[in-house]
Amino acid sequence: MMKNYFKTAWRNMMKNKSFSFINIFGLTLGITCSLLILLWVQDELSYDNFHANGDVLYKVMIHNKDKAGNITGGSMDATPGLLPDALKKQIPEVQYAATVVWNFDMIFNVGQKVTRESGRYAGNDFFKMFSFPLLQGNAATVLSSPDNIVISRKLAQKYFDNQNPVGKTVRVDSKRDYIVSGVVADVPENSSIKYDFILPIQHCIEDNAWMVADWGHYGPATYVMLRKDADIIKVNSKIRNFLAQQDAAVNDKSLSLVSYRSAYLHGNFTNGIPDGGRIDYVRMFAIIAAFILGIGCINFINLATARSARRSKEVGIRKTIGAMKAALFKQFIMEAMLTAFIAVLISAALVLLLLPYFNQITEKHIVLHFNTGFIIALLVITVLTGFIAGSYPALVLSSFNPVTVLKGSLKFGTKNSLLRKGLVVFQFSLSIILIICTAVVYKQMNYIETKNLGLDRTNIIYIPVQGDLGKNFTGFKTTLLQSGKIESIAGASAIPTDVNWYSDHISWEGKNPNDKVNLAEMDVDYDFLKTMKIELKEGRDFSPVYGTDTANFIVNETAVKLMNLKSPIGAMFSHLNTKGKIIGVVKDFHMHSLHDPIAPLFFTLQPHIENGLAAVRVKAGKTKDAMAILQSAYKQFNPSFPFDYVFADEMFKQQYHNELIIEKLANVFALLAIVISCMGLFGLAMFMAQQRTKEIGIRKVLGASIGGIFTMLSKDFLQLIIIAVFIAFPVSWWAMQKWLQGYTFKTGISWWLFAACGLLTLLIALITVSFLAIKAAIANPVKSLRTE
Repeated sequence: MMKNYFKTAWRNMMKNKSFSFINIFGLTLGITCSLLILLWVQDELSYDNFHANGDVLYKVMIHNKDKAGNITGGSMDATPGLLPDALKKQIPEVQYAATVVWNFDMIFNVGQKVTRESGRYAGNDFFKMFSFPLLQGNAATVLSSPDNIVISRKLAQKYFDNQNPVGKTVRVDSKRDYIVSGVVADVPENSSIKYDFILPIQHCIEDNAWMVADWGHYGPATYVMLRKDADIIKVNSKIRNFLAQQDAAVNDKSLSLVSYRSAYLHGNFTNGIPDGGRIDYVRMFAIIAAFILGIGCINFINLATARSARRSKEVGIRKTIGAMKAALFKQFIMEAMLTAFIAVLISAALVLLLLPYFNQITEKHIVLHFNTGFIIALLVITVLTGFIAGSYPALVLSSFNPVTVLKGSLKFGTKNSLLRKGLVVFQFSLSIILIICTAVVYKQMNYIETKNLGLDRTNIIYIPVQGDLGKNFTGFKTTLLQSGKIESIAGASAIPTDVNWYSDHISWEGKNPNDKVNLAEMDVDYDFLKTMKIELKEGRDFSPVYGTDTANFIVNETAVKLMNLKSPIGAMFSHLNTKGKIIGVVKDFHMHSLHDPIAPLFFTLQPHIENGLAAVRVKAGKTKDAMAILQSAYKQFNPSFPFDYVFADEMFKQQYHNELIIEKLANVFALLAIVISCMGLFGLAMFMAQQRTKEIGIRKVLGASIGGIFTMLSKDFLQLIIIAVFIAFPVSWWAMQKWLQGYTFKTGISWWLFAACGLLTLLIALITVSFLAIKAAIANPVKSLRTE
């Protein structure tokens, strides 16, 4: 029986090649998009799930508290360096705890090989907590000595070939020798902690004493592993006021532990509660996958129900000779399954072909394995898609009354027509929503790229200050300025659009000693404001003319408002042991992404920046010549380090890395959604033109014009698109309003954007049906009236 069902299904497909092509093409695009999206979603969901102790691994988050003790505002994972040891000593449920510092780029010298590598500092418990397999070395001791280093298998092969690297020496940043104590397997792609080497935390603390100076300095992240019998709710209750218990002055912060497995996806917090993050994009694309696959299924349902009259006699005869309704239902479901199966096979091949390009867009390393799990997934998609797409048409066809059909008096009521129209409206509503959302994402990204940040990042190159460059910075600066290709140069402790250093060890005239306030801090060289074109609102810049400026400060407008200073110039201001006065106020500039509000900021003068970066402003049109001069000067003043640089524009875009990927994907998926919808519209228009062949011939004989025929065939479809437009507008407005809430600084959603997207969709739909409408309108009426 199944063999006969298959034969019949195949014959019907071959008999109606145009409709079969539209169905298969639409389903193929929908399934291909859905498979690619689901592979991306699966990869995102797999992050940090490979750790054996994942159920008891946690990340420490710090939340702000108001004076009443309520957690308020956002949260951060920057913690005091004193925290891990204190948690282990004072909280019995904590088995292991470790500081893990952000990635550092360091220079490795092994023999004649000199290369820049990326790695981290970490506490001694790091390899006891995380399941990064050690190929050589003991997890309990590899980080026990401050002069140890653990390298990845990739680095072991790179620097030591086939030799055993354990016990060998690696010189790092031309200033310290480390002994290789272990080799770790290369970090999986789905790990949020990435590195090529791990150094013990001790030397990092020596170089950055502020990390453990007191409980008010926040820097690296802290991770803990609880004992198996620990109750996370009780532990969170214990550590809520842990910082204040260590230092009464730190009474404005609260601690909590969040699952390490979920931290990657749930990175945003509001009032201490997880409130989105990358999980929002996972959910969004899962919905888009369902949308696009649904649009393909709607095409199948529409065309199958529209063409049901063509097969009514077949159903009548089959029922007359004894075919049961269930058997007919199975036959038509088999046809849908066959269509879905062909579409799935083509989709699998397309996914394999497109995956490298998809990985390039998403910056992933997804690999498609045709294993048992993937084959089962394809079969499930085939069955589900076939059943969803084919169940209603099968139900309609198998329900025909044979007597009515064979008498030739079969009539379709408005119910069948309304369903088709409703499905067209639904699928175009989804397509228009995607188009509008894509337009808003593009508008926001364009707003970000063109917004006046309060500084000028064009023609700016950042060069890391490391090695001998710090002590030779004055000579380096002089050489560049004498070249005539460089407009200005200044050192700084941080990238001005990504300032992450904060201090609450500050005071000013009139400050309440009980108030805890955090201000962002930047150490800068002379000419920094000039180089970045940051505008002074009042006062003056740091100047070598004034020998006391190393004790003075410059603040931004937000800091002045926070301090409630009516006349800030000359006001006393102190930071740690430095007491001076405010000599200048700069206009606010964006020191973070536009997701965040502008923070209060103060500048201190450090004429000799030894760790940080040099901001170099190149003269317009001289970039190529300037790069050669920069490289030559760098080699002259810092010969032990390879020349490294990044353009400020590129660095700025990295802050919106996720959004840029989302924009690219949304563009592709919105385009495919409208293509699939238009394929279905084309199929329906083709069917309607065939059904009304005689009517069109009679109308032409009676004098109907080509324009009148075209309008008659087009208006019904355009009415449906207009309805879809008005359904899509409020839905897309609501969705984009929620998305834009993640930005403190954002574009508006203008009425013209909706109008443009609506008109574009109408135009595309009109073009889709116009070919068939014009073809039918200009056809010879004699041939039309002969058609049976």
